[in-house]
Amino acid sequence: MNWITNVVRPKIRSLLRRETPENLWIKCPETGQLVFYKDVEANQFVIPSSNYHMRISAPARLKSMFDGGEYEEIEVPEVAVDPLRFRDERRYVDRLKDARGRTGLQDAVKVGIGRLDGLMVTIGVQDFDFMGGSLGMAAGEAVIVGLETAVRRQTPFIMFAASGGARMQEGILSLMQLPRTTVAVQMLREARKPYIVVLTNPTTGGVTASYAMLGDVHIAEPGALIGFAGPRVIEQTIREKLPEGFQRAEYLLEHGMVDMVVHRHRLRSTIAALCRLLTKAPASAVDPGGPPSLPVPAHA
Repeated sequence: MNWITNVVRPKIRSLLRRETPENLWIKCPETGQLVFYKDVEANQFVIPSSNYHMRISAPARLKSMFDGGEYEEIEVPEVAVDPLRFRDERRYVDRLKDARGRTGLQDAVKVGIGRLDGLMVTIGVQDFDFMGGSLGMAAGEAVIVGLETAVRRQTPFIMFAASGGARMQEGILSLMQLPRTTVAVQMLREARKPYIVVLTNPTTGGVTASYAMLGDVHIAEPGALIGFAGPRVIEQTIREKLPEGFQRAEYLLEHGMVDMVVHRHRLRSTIAALCRLLTKAPASAVDPGGPPSLPVPAHA
């Protein structure tokens, strides 16, 4: 052993080694196929070969919906952090800190206002990566502020729901967001402004029991799991095998629980057309040919 072996060769090896990013490839949950991350990102996080709709972050969703990706972010009032001083395996404040560092969000819901196909709209997006999109005081406040902004600015409100339910670390305070958001939806209804809900994978629990099922129009992304309790809990309760595809978007469309199932690539044009239809707005100046035809629900 000498200095060439101990010093020179390791340095050369380190120069030749290429670092591979951890997220260079994505595995399709449906087919198991490995897909290049950049291709999936460019395709709005839809697997090109299988059309599987992966989760998309709140900032990416907002950017994809507004014209030119430009919008004004709505500030949400601060709420009490860890009012119950909750602790299970870890402190709640530590879980919040980790979630904020990982996602770059303050909480599970992000709200923006801007133009969609030239029409002013307010959009709220629930990010499942932030503690499972759970509904707590901050998330509830964001939904309410979004609805109030839509009333004040006289715009339609579009809500992209994705959640595992109420946030257990906030106990009864999280459950109080169900009636609070319901009252805010009623305010928008009294202002005679459209409320469009897009149900993404998954939308469950208290969110489904409140603002997620109170829209004027309910759109679901393909394959989205939508329900109050999960299929496994229901099977254990009724002790029966559930039908194939139970609680999936397509099954709910067939049974009248949602109005349409729309591919992510068509969401923008579909929502823009709905907003113009429900507000009696003139045809888009951006698209001289007018809005695209809407998909016809299977149960119509």
